Amino acid sequence: MAETGPKEPTVVPLKRHPCPMCGRPAVARFRPFCSRRCADLDLGHWLNEDYRVPSDEEFDPEEEPPEGGEEA
Repeated sequence: MAETGPKEPTVVPLKRHPCPMCGRPAVARFRPFCSRRCADLDLGHWLNEDYRVPSDEEFDPEEEPPEGGEEA
């Protein structure tokens, strides 16, 4: 008869993924990047608004900003 008591949790190692910026192996300290340089490059892309979510809506500069948005 099989035991039905509590089992030890199974630890599954995470898959190793390459650095999204340069493709080298990721380093735990800078994960998911391989270095501070690649992490900073990615941050720069975010700050420059290089990453965007595609949308079918067109921008209308005369439209009022959403509630809680920035005011000029």
